[in-house]
Amino acid sequence: MDALSVVGGGIAGLALAAHLDPRRFQVTVHERREEPPSVETSLAMWPEAQGALQKVGVLPAIRAAASDFGGMALRDGSGNVLLRAGAPDVIGVSRADLLRLLDAAVPASVLRAYGPVTSLPGPGPVVGADGVHSIVRRSVWGERAKARLSPYLALRGIIDGPVPPGGGGEYWGRGQLFGVTPASRGRTYWYASYRSGLGPGGIDVGEALALTRARFAGRADGIDRVLAAATPGETLAQRVWTVPYPGSYRRGNAVLVGDAAHGMMPNLGRGACEALIDAVTLAELLNTRPLPEALQAYNRRRLLRSQALRVASTAMARLALAESAQPLRDGMLRLAGRRRGGAAAVGR
Repeated sequence: MDALSVVGGGIAGLALAAHLDPRRFQVTVHERREEPPSVETSLAMWPEAQGALQKVGVLPAIRAAASDFGGMALRDGSGNVLLRAGAPDVIGVSRADLLRLLDAAVPASVLRAYGPVTSLPGPGPVVGADGVHSIVRRSVWGERAKARLSPYLALRGIIDGPVPPGGGGEYWGRGQLFGVTPASRGRTYWYASYRSGLGPGGIDVGEALALTRARFAGRADGIDRVLAAATPGETLAQRVWTVPYPGSYRRGNAVLVGDAAHGMMPNLGRGACEALIDAVTLAELLNTRPLPEALQAYNRRRLLRSQALRVASTAMARLALAESAQPLRDGMLRLAGRRRGGAAAVGR
């Protein structure tokens, strides 16, 4: 039996540990803290990620706890609908539910080591599943692979009650974005992003929430109602960090998955999905192939696709958070929405 260390006990790390063959590997998961994050958020699960969850064996439980994502209304900063896009196969799941169910799927044979990881564990291969500030990536890929700070602040939270009537969707203003979507158990998930000098660390959530209320006040009734119900204790406020192109996800016996490999802007809603796909792809290759061959095959399968999504997420962020180009952007989206509506009418 081969020893294998997974640094990071989040979505990618738990999915990997749950899907590795315990007859082939003695897995140790290294995680900074024993308790899950205290602030709950929601994640969109696209079909390919649901396929990964099916392989891990938790998809039925995820679906039972999930909300119907349905579709998305793209609005201008005042709440006027620019266009509508359907997403019938996408579900929304609580991060807490996802972590709980993945954790329960991890075999009892997997060892847990809690506390900060300051150097690479060994012996055996090491998987960096430790996020944008990955110690594995910095140790093996070097300082040039350090995470990069974006100028954007991101807030996220869940409030009690359903989405306000006519208030759901994503609001694109001038240099700022606000989203409102259904969450599990009949609640509402919200998120906001804009340029800010707060942070990068030690952000006071109350201050960030007050700043957000001031920036969005009076812009749209749906936003006002959501922010009126938001509380610091149920809100997460962070600066957005991204990960530069590492050239390869594998060096020697070290390999990267999830945000450690391709931490991206959140505007496509694909970070958690790609982390799950990474983990299941790597586990299946390690379960069936010799180590060097498995790591190289994983790199070939995941590098280009996930990096393309990283680039696309940056482009989407620039579009959603446009400032001087905002009037042109809104005009083009409004025109696209009219054409789409006309095509739908012809189709009926």
